[in-house]
Amino acid sequence: MTDKTDTGDVGDVGDAVPEAGERTPLVELDDVSKYYGNIRALEGVSLEVHAGEISCVLGDNGAGKSTLIKIIAGLHQHDAGAFRIEGEDTRLGSPRESLDRGIATVYQDLAVVPLMPVWRNFFLGSEPTKGVGPFRRMDVDFMRETTRAELLRMGIDLRDVDQPIGTLSGGERQCVAIARAVYFGAKVLVLDEPTAALGVKQSGVVLKYVAAARDQGLGVVLITHNPHHAYLVGNRFVLLKRGAMFGSYARDEITLDELTRQMAGGSELDDLRHELEGR
Repeated sequence: MTDKTDTGDVGDVGDAVPEAGERTPLVELDDVSKYYGNIRALEGVSLEVHAGEISCVLGDNGAGKSTLIKIIAGLHQHDAGAFRIEGEDTRLGSPRESLDRGIATVYQDLAVVPLMPVWRNFFLGSEPTKGVGPFRRMDVDFMRETTRAELLRMGIDLRDVDQPIGTLSGGERQCVAIARAVYFGAKVLVLDEPTAALGVKQSGVVLKYVAAARDQGLGVVLITHNPHHAYLVGNRFVLLKRGAMFGSYARDEITLDELTRQMAGGSELDDLRHELEGR
């Protein structure tokens, strides 16, 4: 993959899309809660995902980010509140149903087969065929050419689509997963900590393609614990803590410094500093 990206080259968020106004969100969570017995996994969380925008969900481990992903992806159903897809109240029964409604979720482990070539992973589970009856077989030429073309359309210049996907860097594998979701018609792309295990340079590569998906009109949900990465590309920010929402902001309502401060603990951090200084 040709790497011409640094973390500053992810597009001008302010000029990416017009104001949302009265547009119907592609996905909307309104005061959603989820309980496991007496355990509160999520409570009173609201989120809007608009076409051509990136909504960032931030929080530390245990904040409820994974539960939120599972509700959107159809793995779990919410216990209270409303979950809407394009304005329609919805209760998804399975990940396949979520995918059929245009929601593609890319998890940290990416669910790839490392020894298979890139083109095979690109079409994994949705392989086109040619021929009839006993002569039906996978259309390998179509898969190779389509994979190469779709990656190039996203600006991903891969050396060889026949190489095992396990030989790619973590950032390159994330980019292939994003291009795959775009090709298969996703309207909403949910990304689970796509830069968590990456260095600065590879994180910049991934954020570039997250912005490219936004610019193609997708609504993106970026799950992260890194406020700097979120602020580079985000249009909206939802902050979670211990399963509850403790902040929701449009980009023009919060600065990076304040977003970082709240992620670091906000008033709790100030109390700790005063306590340490007192000692």
